[in-house]
This record gives sequence, structure tokens and C-alpha cells, in this order.
Amino acid sequence: LFPYTTLFRSDGATRSVSITVPEVPSHKADYDLVRKLRASINVLGPLLARCGEADVALPGGDNIGSRGLDMHIAGLERLGATVRSEHGFLIATRDERLHGANVWLDFPSVGATENLLMAAVLAKGTTVIDNAAREPEIVDICRMLQEMGARIDGVGTSTLTVDGVDSLHPVEHATVPDRIVAGTWAVAAVMTQGDVTVRRAHADHLSIALEKLVTSGAEVDETSDGFRVRMERRPKAVDIVTLPYPGFPTDMQAQFMALDAIADGTATVTETIFENRFMHVQELARLGARIELDGETATIKGVDKLKGAPVMATDLRASVSLVIAGLAAEGETMINRVYHLDR
Repeated sequence: LFPYTTLFRSDGATRSVSITVPEVPSHKADYDLVRKLRASINVLGPLLARCGEADVALPGGDNIGSRGLDMHIAGLERLGATVRSEHGFLIATRDERLHGANVWLDFPSVGATENLLMAAVLAKGTTVIDNAAREPEIVDICRMLQEMGARIDGVGTSTLTVDGVDSLHPVEHATVPDRIVAGTWAVAAVMTQGDVTVRRAHADHLSIALEKLVTSGAEVDETSDGFRVRMERRPKAVDIVTLPYPGFPTDMQAQFMALDAIADGTATVTETIFENRFMHVQELARLGARIELDGETATIKGVDKLKGAPVMATDLRASVSLVIAGLAAEGETMINRVYHLDR
């Protein structure tokens, strides 16, 4: 929310986003602007810090769990905000400038960390965010804010210390590569017994996922600007348990379940982050996958081949898991409701 900020893709491509903000930005984010993307809630903190108030419609996005906003609200209230829910909007106000505080997150939420971080950089005094998320995307936003003049210590750790500043200045920033997209290409290569080089990806951001692919029988080699994945045989089944970063990413769970569906052996997939992130199980079963659910754990018995069938996409990662399952299946797979993928 600062004038003439430009965000560049980290691969050096010409596509960029230039953000020019009027002297007095609007503090409202209507439902039409936020209904498709859960991360839209991330305008709450910076709007409040910049404008003194923020009216943000409760966001939409993937229906993969409750993902309540309690930590966002409680953290902003610790910084001096008043937050209420009214007619489908979160309305946040502050009587004076936000002030520093000690904030403990019950869970290392990426969204709550980002919201509180962006509010704290313009607060008066020092804010300490404990149990903060450590994802590469958090590190990236910290680096960008530092380039803009923010004072943040502990970047990459679970404790972020922010000394508030009066203002930030424009910057040009190259965004971190999308590790989940890179990992999805890697799984697709393994499932189709292919040979794929993912350029400009950071292998160290996907270390556990890539190690699992090696366990499945793939060859994974770092290159000068990414990594290469090769597979020449049917993959072996691999167990996974999703955890906050640096653990196995929940956003790779559906892709690995598709891999296990055609793997040699039996595997378990345990989802500890979101309670409703197994909606793709039923759709994979339509392709012939053998999956049994027991609470937060799925047991997958690999089959020799999946068979093409009409399926329905339920969320973003579930959608792409069906795409790569379709690539490995015999016959035609028709995927419906792909607006999730269109995002």
C-alpha cells in the first residue's frame, strides 16, 4: 500500500505488477474483490495501519477447513485495534497509531503472521510475534518490507521482532518462486515416468517433498537454476504427514496422494493442518484409486493403472492432483469446475 511499488517475477520475465496508491487510499475491500481468494484477508493489517480503519468482507477461497480468523483479530487487538464482525465484513479501527505488543500465535499461521507483520511495521514501538510462520513466503515479504525501510529481526525464525517506523518507501522487488507449483511439476514427472527440469525453482524450499520423490525411486538433481526430476519406473509408495514449514507442505498433500494411488505398495497420508482437505479422495476413487479414510489419515493401496473418468475439482490443490492423475490414467479424464485452477 505504498506508491509506485513494483513486484517482478523472480524468473526475470517481463510480467510485473506496478502498484500506485492515491494519497488517501480506500479502506474498503468489498465482497466481489475478496470472494475467490482466502489470502484477501491480508489487506486487513496494512489497511488498518495505513488508513486507521479497514472494512474487509469475509473472504472466500478453498473450502478445505474452518481456518478461522481468530488469530488475526486477537493479534490486531493486541496492537491497539478494535475489530468487530458486521454484515459479512470485518471492521477494524484504531483511535490512535497502532502500538507494539507481544503476540503469541496458537498456530504458526502464514496469513496471521503476514497480517500482523504488515500492521506492526507501521506501529509505534516494538512488536514481537512468537510462533510465527517460517515459510519462504514469509521470509520474502520480510525482505521486501526491509527493502522498503521496515526494521525486522529474526527473519526465517519463529520469533519476529519488529521496530515500527513512521513510513515506508517504494521499492522494486522480485518475488520468491512458487515452491508448490515447482513441486507439482516434480510429482507430475514422477507419475508419468518423465524427465522434467524445473527452472528457477529453489530446491531447498522443497527439501522434504523432493526427498520423498527420491524415496519413491526418482532421480532428483539440483541444476544451476532449479532442479531436474527423472523417473523410469513405477514409483514406490511413500508415507507423508503434513506439518508447518519446514515440514511437509499441506499444499503438496493431494499431489502425493495421486502419486501413491499408482505406486507399488501401500502408503498412509496424514493431514494435520486442515480438517477438510480430503475432498479429492472421492474423485480419485472415480479414477480407480483405492483409498480408505480414518479421521485425518488416508491409507492408499496403489493400483497398476488409473482409468479416465469425469471428476469434479473441489479446491486448488485437489484440482491439480486430478490433472496429474489424469495424465497418468488410461483414457480420457474430464475435470469439471476448474475455476479453482483458473486462479
